[in-house]
Amino acid sequence: MRHVLSVLVENEPGVLSRISGLFSGRGFNIETLNVGPTLEEGVSLMTITTTGDNQIIEQIIKQLRKLITVIKVVDLTEMQAVEREMMLIKVNAENGNRAEILRTVDIFRCKVVDVATTEMTIEVTGNQGKLCALVNLLSRFGIKEIARTGTVALKRSMQLD
Repeated sequence: MRHVLSVLVENEPGVLSRISGLFSGRGFNIETLNVGPTLEEGVSLMTITTTGDNQIIEQIIKQLRKLITVIKVVDLTEMQAVEREMMLIKVNAENGNRAEILRTVDIFRCKVVDVATTEMTIEVTGNQGKLCALVNLLSRFGIKEIARTGTVALKRSMQLD
């Protein structure tokens, strides 16, 4: 099962190396990883997506909490959270396909960020399901390249039952 971990860390050299080393040393996989500074100086927030059963995730969380540079670890999977990812996707856009590509992009509230004579680059932001749906729809035109940021997530302020 896919899990989203929110990890608050001290912003200092070697933190990313220690955390990625923890995952690789124990044979765990990081699907996506994002890091950015928080409002508190010297503190960054990592969003890590990984897969595993509950026992593996519990082991990962315990190991992360043992690292000195880790301040807090929260598994957002069982909480209500806002999750987003940004993707740039370059598709073949011959003259006959452009109108249909633009209609699709409009439905998904995407932006066209670059256009050339035979291709178009589209920016989309959303959850994993939205991005996968767009990739599926655009694949018939021929996808040339994809770049994804990985998941960023925050716990919702109100947790409903």
